[in-house]
Amino acid sequence: MPARLRPTAPIAAAAVLVGDPGRALMLAQALLEQPKMSNHARGLWGYSGRTPAGAELTIQATGMGGPSAALVLSDLAELGLRRAVRVGTCSALDPRLAPGAVLAVKEARAWAGAGGSPGTKTDPDPELAGRLRRELGADVGEAAVASLDVLHGGDSAPRLAEGDVADMQTAALLSLGRELELAMAAVLVVTETAAGALGDEQLEVMAKRCGEAAARALSDPRAEG
Repeated sequence: MPARLRPTAPIAAAAVLVGDPGRALMLAQALLEQPKMSNHARGLWGYSGRTPAGAELTIQATGMGGPSAALVLSDLAELGLRRAVRVGTCSALDPRLAPGAVLAVKEARAWAGAGGSPGTKTDPDPELAGRLRRELGADVGEAAVASLDVLHGGDSAPRLAEGDVADMQTAALLSLGRELELAMAAVLVVTETAAGALGDEQLEVMAKRCGEAAARALSDPRAEG
């Protein structure tokens, strides 16, 4: 039995991972037909079911930060997960990015705190990332992500990292996914920039768009097996 999750329904081989439990519920209602809660332990809400296309899919909250996300991913792998897409949020480091921008992750690097040294760069699985990129559409850009332990340690903290955007868990998920031999990819919505922040209603719209693209990428027949 996994150490953190306590599944009450089968975990699919494919999953959409989000940090926020509320967003997991929202995406489960949007993406699954008759979703069943598959985990509520530790407030890490998870749901499993079938998409309208008939594909088995789990939508699982990972909590906040890299350590929490890595623990959840490890448990999911023990329960049969083989591929996953993170649908997350990020803060812009590139001043040209606007709130609401959707970015497919091309690489991620963990940074130790606000000003610590960077870790090894990790790329997403090329096949899954390619499918995700196509499903997201031509208007979606790509980004290098700096994953930090703290995003709000002062105005200068995120700027000390190198990348297009900063978040708190993409690097941990991609790195552990590679170690566990899972196919991993990620898409992020920019919610904070120097010019302002994205509203909750707009975020929900963008998260649904990303979740729908992730579900289609994960259900691609070439991903089976």
